[in-house]
Amino acid sequence: MTTLTEAPPRAGRLAAGAAAVTVVLWASSFVAIRHVGTEISAGALSLARLGLGSIFLGALLFARPRPAATVRRWPAQRDWLPLIACGVLWFGVYNLALNEAERRLDAGTAAMLVHIAPLLIAVLAGIGLGEGFPRQLVIGGLVAFAGIVVIGTSTSSGRAETWGVVLCVVAAISYAVGVVTQKPLLSRLPAAEVTWLACTIGAVVCLPFAPTLIDEVRSADAGTIWWMVYLAAFPTALGFTTWAFALRRTSAGRMGVTVYAVPVVAIVLGWLLLGEAPTVVALAGGALCLAGVAISRRTV
Repeated sequence: MTTLTEAPPRAGRLAAGAAAVTVVLWASSFVAIRHVGTEISAGALSLARLGLGSIFLGALLFARPRPAATVRRWPAQRDWLPLIACGVLWFGVYNLALNEAERRLDAGTAAMLVHIAPLLIAVLAGIGLGEGFPRQLVIGGLVAFAGIVVIGTSTSSGRAETWGVVLCVVAAISYAVGVVTQKPLLSRLPAAEVTWLACTIGAVVCLPFAPTLIDEVRSADAGTIWWMVYLAAFPTALGFTTWAFALRRTSAGRMGVTVYAVPVVAIVLGWLLLGEAPTVVALAGGALCLAGVAISRRTV
């Protein structure tokens, strides 16, 4: 298994660039969900995002040309259990829990709470995937997590609804387990195919919400519908593809710590687009998060 410290410099730069794209797109999703959630319920939004995301990913996957020597690989029998776990938990349960949580919490607070997940990923990957606990990863993870705690002491609303917090924790756990089950698949299967199949599985999980989605879309305004398309095309189709690309070229623990930057970007976007202004304490916490990410991605 190749880690960022072992990868050629170019591969490391590509992985870092893909991770940065993922961070920005995923941060924007918190703002989009907060906006769309005023008209579309959690289950309906999950189905729309994952269903359209599956279509976009499938179009990209099957339409792009492949070298003659390259054979598209279908998952082997041993791959289906982790693939289903990834699709159900990370794509299905995560989206349902997060969408419902953001009906109660502002975008920045939800992003901060969900991002206890990277610490869980680092622990699960260190134990379950044998990645261990490199010194810079541990230090960076602790610094970034401290930033999350600092941000959590000051939100735009001044308080967080209990049920919203619980749902964010459920989303974080689903996220962490999904990442750890995805990582071994990427050593055997193309990243784009893993992402498409997992997204499709998540969409199937959300099919019971189809009647609700149809009813709500009929009364939704055009802006809301376009935000739903954005969520499917960019944070889902493109964001999960760049995530899988980067994850295949580095460790799950390091990628997990990298996305500690997501709440920082989400706070800025929430401030600019939703008027959910951060406090000085939140900004200080954001600086800690970014410092932790920089430490965790240092090569030694």
